[in-house]
Amino acid sequence: MRKLHILLLCITLALTINTNAQEVKFGAKAGLNISNFIGGQADRNNLVSFHVGGIAEVKLSDKFSLQPELLYSRQGSEAQDIVKIKVDYLAVPIMAKYYLSEKFSFEAGPQMSFLINDKGEYNDSSIPDQDTDASSFDFSLNAGIGYNITSNLFAQARYNYGITTVTENPDIKNSVFQMSLGYKF
Repeated sequence: MRKLHILLLCITLALTINTNAQEVKFGAKAGLNISNFIGGQADRNNLVSFHVGGIAEVKLSDKFSLQPELLYSRQGSEAQDIVKIKVDYLAVPIMAKYYLSEKFSFEAGPQMSFLINDKGEYNDSSIPDQDTDASSFDFSLNAGIGYNITSNLFAQARYNYGITTVTENPDIKNSVFQMSLGYKF
């Protein structure tokens, strides 16, 4: 219940900022996730997956804007060609964007992610898929760059570093590199 309150607070803040902003643009984005778990002793490989969702860019000045997002993001890792661990999140990043020019921006901000699904898919088909007991909430920090290709079309590259653990034994955290293309309406 507390996590729901945090999510509602973030949405309320985004809507409050909307009333004082000069300009708000809504849009959608999708892209590639290259994820892995950091920590623990296991030898793991990257998992290539995806993210998709909506954005709202709230222009506060010529150089600064806020960009809250609501994304479906598949993350995880592949452990020694034995099992693919997939954790699906409803992610809520709130990015502060600083424009160096009209087209190029730096962005950084926190991300709150809520677990939707988690499973371990074994390469050996005789072993059934299993629940991974991943934490239901993940908090992380994002940093990246953005480029406005046109006034509507944009590209972003971002790194997401997990602060909270995905599982306690061993202590592993999310590490995700994202590349996105999006369109502002």
